[in-house]
Order: sequence, then C-alpha cells, then structure tokens
Amino acid sequence: MTQAPEKRIAVNKWVVALVVMLPTFIEVMDTSVVNVSLPHIQGSMSAGVDEVTWVLTSYLVSNAIIIPITGWLAGLFGRKRYLVFSILVFTLASILCGAAPSLQVLVLARILQGLGGGGLQPLSQAILFETFPRREHGMAMAVFGMGVVMAPIIGPVLGGWITDHLSWRWVFYINIPAGILAIVLTMLFIVDPTYIKRQILRIDKWGLFFLALGLGALQVVLDRGERKDWLQSNFIIILSAIAIFALVAFIITELRAEHPVVDLRVFKDSTFSAGTTIMFLGFFCLFGSFVLLPLYAQELMGYTAFWAGLILGPGGVSSFIVMPIAGALMKKGVKPWILLLIGLCVTSFALFMMSGFNLQGDFYSIALPRLIQGIGLGAFFVPLAAATYVNIPVEQMGNASGVFNLLRNLGGSFGVAVSSTILSQRAQVHQTYLSEAITPYNPAFQKSFANAVGFMKMHHMAASAKDGLAFIYGEVLRQANMLSFNDTFYILAIAIAMVTPLTLFLRKSSPGAGSAGAGMH
Repeated sequence: MTQAPEKRIAVNKWVVALVVMLPTFIEVMDTSVVNVSLPHIQGSMSAGVDEVTWVLTSYLVSNAIIIPITGWLAGLFGRKRYLVFSILVFTLASILCGAAPSLQVLVLARILQGLGGGGLQPLSQAILFETFPRREHGMAMAVFGMGVVMAPIIGPVLGGWITDHLSWRWVFYINIPAGILAIVLTMLFIVDPTYIKRQILRIDKWGLFFLALGLGALQVVLDRGERKDWLQSNFIIILSAIAIFALVAFIITELRAEHPVVDLRVFKDSTFSAGTTIMFLGFFCLFGSFVLLPLYAQELMGYTAFWAGLILGPGGVSSFIVMPIAGALMKKGVKPWILLLIGLCVTSFALFMMSGFNLQGDFYSIALPRLIQGIGLGAFFVPLAAATYVNIPVEQMGNASGVFNLLRNLGGSFGVAVSSTILSQRAQVHQTYLSEAITPYNPAFQKSFANAVGFMKMHHMAASAKDGLAFIYGEVLRQANMLSFNDTFYILAIAIAMVTPLTLFLRKSSPGAGSAGAGMH
C-alpha cells in the first residue's frame, strides 16, 4: 500500500504535478473564457439576455453537483479511470458546444461539460497531496495554485481576442487539443493507489438526489436572484425553500448512511473545518472583487473587453511569482497561518485602495491595487490549502478535496451574488441622494447646467434645455455608479479583514513538518 506511491514520488512527482495542473487549468479557464463571448452568442442564437445567461448557469449547476462527490466516484470507478473519463467528457462536450446549432443544444452541451469538468480540480488536488510528502505540500499547492489563479486571468483576455478575430465557437474548440494532450499524459504518468482499486461502494441514491436538487436550486438562486429582485420573486422564494429543504435532508442522510456519497465526518477535524470556513469567506470576498473590477473598467471607464481583461493581468503575474515563494517558505518551516494572515491583510489593503477609485483614474491606478491583491492571493491560497489537509489521511483525501473545492466555489458564487446586490442597491441610494441637488434654485446646478450647454454647443451637439438636463443626469448616474463601486469594495475590504482572526485556528497545523507525513507515504 505504501511502496508504489513512494517510488512514484521519488521519480516523477513534478511531472505528475504538471500533468494534473493541465486539465485543471483548462476547466477553470473555461468558466471565465465564455463570459466575454455572451453578447456574440446572444446575437448568433437570437436569444434574450435571460436566456443566454443559462450558458453560464447550466455549467455552474452541473459543476457544483459533481465536485463534492468526486472522491466517491473515484472510489467507485478508480481515480485514474475517472480522471480520464472526466477529461474525455469535457473535451467531447466542448466540441458539441462549438457546433451547437441552437441555444437549447448549447445549454445541454454546457451541462455535460460541467459534469465532466467538475471532478478535475478535486481529483488533481487529491493526486498532488498523495504524490508529494506532507513537508512539500506547500510547494505542490503553489504549482497547483498557479494554474488555478492564472486560468481566470488569461480566460477573459483569450476569450475576447478569439471572439473578435475568429468566432465565439472557437472559445470551445480550443479545449480540444489541450484535452487530448491531458488524456495522453494522464494515461502515461498517473497511477491509482491500491486502496482505491480495492474499494467496492454502494450507490447512495438519496444522498445523490438531495445533493443534486439542493445544489442545483441554490446555484440558480444565486445566479438569478439579483435579476429577480430576490425575495420579491415567487420563483426565488420557491427555489430557496427547495434548496434549504434538500440540503438539510442531504446532511441528515449522509450522517446516517453507511456508505455516504459525501463523508461529512471529515468536519470533525477542527483544522479542516477552520480551513474550509476561511476558504469560503476568503473566496466570497475575492470573487466579488474579480467581478466588480472588469465591470468598473468597461461600464464607467469605457474599456473594451480585451483591455478590461488586461487589468486583471498584473494580479495574475504577482500571484504567479508569490505562490512558489510561499511554498518554499513553508518548506523551510514558516508557519502556514503566518503567511495566510499576511495574505489576508494584503488583500484587504488592496480592496481598500479599490474603494478609492474615481472617474479620472488611468490604467495604472486601476491595475496597481489589482497587482497588490495578487500578492495577497498568492500568500493566501497556498498555505491555506496545505494547512487545511494536514490531518487528513490519504484514503480520505479525495472526499476532503471535493468538499473543500465545493465550498470554495460556493463562496465565489455567494460573493458574486452579494456584491452584485450591494452594487445595485448602493447605486440607487447614491442616485437618489445626488438627484436631490438637481434643482433650478441650486447655484451649483445652475453653473453646471450652463457649462453643460456650452460644452454641447462647442462640440456641435443639440443644446436645448432638455438636452442639458439629460447630459447632467447622465453624469449623475455615472457618479452614483462610481460611488456604489467604492462602497462595495469597502465592504469587501472590511469583510476580508474580519476573516483574519480565524487564522489562529490553524496555528497548530504544520505541513512543513516531515514527521507528520512520514507515515502516510
């Protein structure tokens, strides 16, 4: 049980790391590369805005359902076989997405793609932790993290370029060569541990049913809640009730099942519970800001999709540099919770900088906080992932990795939904407040009105009183939206600062200690 993994670790652990990073990179990138292509897909398919968003929602729902049961499926079919199957389904579904003749076929193909892609991250993470000894888990997560972090940075830029120069269909076709390469490399270099080969598991039907129903309903609520005005919509109320009922039933079912599809007993380990909580809250704040920054650049600053993607670039570069440094420091004995605390503080500071954005900002003033945020993310992801699994035996690594990645994704989904809601509500508040000053008895308004009319005449535009008022009101809307972005960034900065005390629960974890992992490999 222990000899085969030891030989593999000594011979080609870095090759294994690169092999499992490739499908993970493709899957993560695919969640963001499609975003910039939605307007083109909408026009090509003659679909409405609400209809075309199902191209994203369908993928997220099926993805969320598969992630937590990855360890169970790997035990049922074998990890290597399931990994190859997942990559194959993802690649074939990508072909179907690119060739889809209608929106209905495209949504169906995206569901299949999510089912194939959902298991790639947890499987890759579990293989990495098994391949590397515990003292090198930090460095292993640095390699894995570089792929996870760079993928959503490259995605929008690559997707924008492909859509502009080729077609939105090629956003999916580019997965084909990468998928084929990943399958070949997996067949050559990945080996199943013996304990997985010998497992015989029963199908937990009720667990699967409640999990699929609960996560599916929850994901739709998070994705559609803002558009439907949350609890003002009967559709959202009904789905929320279904999600709560199904997830509670799922927890009860899994705690009583002899062979649960997701073993929730892993939360008995306080270090794992603390780590997953920090991951959920951390990605809640991070994903919220990831969505806001491109919106600010495009809607208020007039950037194209390509240039908005480039704004995210500096943060990806800084994360790419910091992650291996964090892994090396952990290998030398630096406590993970110290690096994690630094990462959260740096990230909070970057979000505070973003809360000071204005309509006169240039590219560098926007990109600098993103670069600093990337430094914080690099010091956040690596030590947290390594410390969270420190007490998890290799036999439970697949299950634990599935739960960890699910909570990370759910944290991101909640963060996007809450940030969008705050942004919308604060924009209405600021618009109401600023509009109160638009009165003919206000000297400041009179001066602004005269300047607006003069500006419009100078540029040979219509300059009636009505046009002048419309010009000023448009500027009021821009200022209200800008202030709402500031407020949302500020709230996210406070929220991530409030997460920092939780790092104290990880003080006893030390993946860098060689003795901890000696008996596991």
